[in-house]
Amino acid sequence: MKYLILNYVQPEEYASEDDDRRAAQGSVWGPYIQALEEAGVMVSGSALHPASTSTTVRVRDGQRDIHDGPYADTKEQIGGFFVIEAPNLDVAMEWAAKNPAASTGAVEVRPVMF
Repeated sequence: MKYLILNYVQPEEYASEDDDRRAAQGSVWGPYIQALEEAGVMVSGSALHPASTSTTVRVRDGQRDIHDGPYADTKEQIGGFFVIEAPNLDVAMEWAAKNPAASTGAVEVRPVMF
């Protein structure tokens, strides 16, 4: 079964243009991504630009209602995601617990429907 792992991070944890900070983030996320790949569970994944770059779209009465920014204004924001293939929720949660975001933010695990 496929599971979506959502990485909730503090806004200041996003990749920056600063080379030292980018290298530090790579040293945290690189081994996790490598472990997912070596275990053969990684389907896909990506980091996301900060929530401040998002656009929220709703359709009301047939008209688009567009707002700059995220859908929810929260302290932690979705910083990235992984889709993994795991035999069950327990295994998916083991991978979520190894996710670097779990130690500073939160990680949500959700089964993929299709």
